[in-house]
Amino acid sequence: MRLDQIINDCKKNYPKAQEQLYQLFAKKFFGVCLKYSSNYADAQDNLQDGFLIIFRKIEQFSGKGSFEGWAKRIMINNALQKYRGVRYMEVINENIPDTAIEVDDENISIDYLMQIIQELPDQYRLVFSLYVLDGYSHKEVAEMLKITTGTTKSNLARARLILKEKIEAYTRIEIKSLAK
Repeated sequence: MRLDQIINDCKKNYPKAQEQLYQLFAKKFFGVCLKYSSNYADAQDNLQDGFLIIFRKIEQFSGKGSFEGWAKRIMINNALQKYRGVRYMEVINENIPDTAIEVDDENISIDYLMQIIQELPDQYRLVFSLYVLDGYSHKEVAEMLKITTGTTKSNLARARLILKEKIEAYTRIEIKSLAK
């Protein structure tokens, strides 16, 4: 069945169409939820809650633009909802150098990278995921999280610094184990 037909059937509240839509997008959207959740169980909860919102609001999808983009935005907003306006999102010091992260993809797996991103403190993980992984601007990230652009820049720099340190430590351990 074509996506537009599945969407139309979802608008009619047909359970079979909802199941098909879920099957089409669950894996991809779970990856989105993982980026914005602090652990696997939270990501599963965010995925389920996100699909419930999609099914409830599917009437609002007009067919203009990508359905996947529309639904992904719902998933991101749902995951971010619990963090919006939280005080710990405030910046302490904005004078942090912008740190680039270089990854030798032969030595570091994508699973490890996702693991260390998930281990970041919430405020850093959210900003890093929105800015680096999903390509939002600092202004857009600031609006989504209801913080200042200075705070997004500081949180991004801190996230990059933490990730860089973890990658360097991991690489040192890998080199030592290869030398034995």
